[in-house]
Amino acid sequence: MKRRNFLQLSTLAGVSLSLPMSGILNACSNHPEHSLEFKNLITNLLKDWSDGMLKVQINKPSNLDEHGALGCPSCSHIHGRCMDAVYPFLYMADTTGDQKYVEGAKLVMTWAENNVSQENGAWTVISNPKSWKGITIFGAIALAEALHYHGHVLDEATRKVWTVRLDKAGQYIYNTFTIDFTNINYPGTAIYGLNLIGNVLGREDFKAKSKKLASQVKPYFTENEGLLFGECKKSSSKLSEKELHGVDLGYNVEETLNSLVMYALNEKDEELLQILTKSLNSHLEFMLPDGAWDNSWGNRMYKWSYWGSRTCDGSQPAFGMMSHINPAFGTAAVKNTELLQRCTADGLIHGGPGFIEAGILPCVHHTFTHAKPLAVLLDHWEHLPKINKETALPRTTADGVKHFKDLDVYLFARGDWRGTISAYDAEYHYKNDYRQASGGALGVLYHNKVGLLCAASMAEYALVEKNNQQVQPGKDICLTPRVEVFKDDIWYTNLYDLPATVTSKDEKGKIELVAKTKLKNINREEVTETASQFDITYNCSTDNMGIKISTKQDIKEKTAFVLPIVSPSSEVVTNINENEIIIQKPEGLVTIKANAPIKTKEILGKRTFNMVPGVEALPLEIYFGKDTNKSILISISVS
Repeated sequence: MKRRNFLQLSTLAGVSLSLPMSGILNACSNHPEHSLEFKNLITNLLKDWSDGMLKVQINKPSNLDEHGALGCPSCSHIHGRCMDAVYPFLYMADTTGDQKYVEGAKLVMTWAENNVSQENGAWTVISNPKSWKGITIFGAIALAEALHYHGHVLDEATRKVWTVRLDKAGQYIYNTFTIDFTNINYPGTAIYGLNLIGNVLGREDFKAKSKKLASQVKPYFTENEGLLFGECKKSSSKLSEKELHGVDLGYNVEETLNSLVMYALNEKDEELLQILTKSLNSHLEFMLPDGAWDNSWGNRMYKWSYWGSRTCDGSQPAFGMMSHINPAFGTAAVKNTELLQRCTADGLIHGGPGFIEAGILPCVHHTFTHAKPLAVLLDHWEHLPKINKETALPRTTADGVKHFKDLDVYLFARGDWRGTISAYDAEYHYKNDYRQASGGALGVLYHNKVGLLCAASMAEYALVEKNNQQVQPGKDICLTPRVEVFKDDIWYTNLYDLPATVTSKDEKGKIELVAKTKLKNINREEVTETASQFDITYNCSTDNMGIKISTKQDIKEKTAFVLPIVSPSSEVVTNINENEIIIQKPEGLVTIKANAPIKTKEILGKRTFNMVPGVEALPLEIYFGKDTNKSILISISVS
């Protein structure tokens, strides 16, 4: 195929869609005057990230175990996928003419061949031939795009060697991947990968396998909201006790949906495009007004980094390339990129908005994966639809309550308040519980004027993927708001009550959501000889966010409601009295009142920090006592 013609086909595909939406007839028209600001943003950010990666690239010719790899400031090992940087490096080499980027690309490929390359064509996730090989699909896509768009900057010998290597990788994917051999992100991404590699190499068998997988992926969207499912073991069959599928927002928007959109556009698969349009709209409901992805409930939220998922690519291609169907998709692409820029320092993305101020070192994995989608957009720039942030995101203009039946998750909005309540019970792993927001918990609380106020973490931080997560610094304190009691040194909380239920109503300007839940330990055993059944009532009006925690049972053990408030250590906290505190944020004052003393969990320093979703917080707690009469009342307001 000729250079730069993939999206020429895709824009034509958009015209023939029978979608009842405006703007489709403009799909083939580029809008450089409207998108220039976005182009400048991604161009400058891509250069910043590429230079940042070159700064950490290891140059030790005498040590082939390290030579050419991207060193990681935060991790003690080398990330096997660092060869993904070959694509952004070659893009930069082609557009700037600077030979340092060619050398960077050659070095990272040399390291990969010396350390993670296998005889069967696979690459491994670390320098261990027995480690996970599914990541081959991501490296193969990066190499294919690098060769297709920018291979001419290489010498002939290198280009031929890399082309042969791409063919071997393609054969491994062709022979190994089925639609349900593991989490859906792998076969879902292979749909685009095999199509791309087949076009680059002229392999019709790869393209045929891609088409087969594309037909098989179409049932992997939930019945009501059309959310992509399959992020669990085993993807095709696992259902929760509530008969819900495994869905992870981060993996979906930053990885799988990108590839499905690019395949569907290129192959003019109108049926798949119809499915994807509904799915993208549903996923977009979870983007916060600041461009963050609310994955507080996702069943792989252990990799949630507020802006997305730690080891995925980024949501820009899927939403940018489909913005002719819904302009808010373009807003999502821009806003999320702006958030990534705010989380960048010294040329590397940090894993959340609190990393930089807290002095937590970044993992280089975020940068070499998220650089790729920016190169994708720039390589397709001539054929992209209009992309800007003129159209408001759904959650920016939302008002009321929306229940996602396929998740048992509620989104609420009133005035400037935005929140998420989760009773989602799907688990990623069938043996171990890596508990995301559930049990009727408040997954996110956001205010348009002051930003993020609450954000869930794992119940207990765990290195579910030890090669892809950073070690938790300091003491692990869960950031999910919750009821908790410690009995015989065992932790019981509503977060482990998967059967919990939530009901809602919206009357006379006030939203009310009531979670009926029980306190359980990690083994799902209910606490005994003290109160175990609680109602958590969330009340939201224009001026106030209220939380009431009540029980009809006798409380015989020290029981508290824990309310961690997202707050960088630079923010001033004032104790008005034992029942009221004020936090000074850059855009306003946050006042928290309770009908009992507000205390702070024991921490070292001014704040606790949690890797999920990468923020500092003030872990407040309010205990039940004689004066509370079995009810705790909390009020949060902003002025």
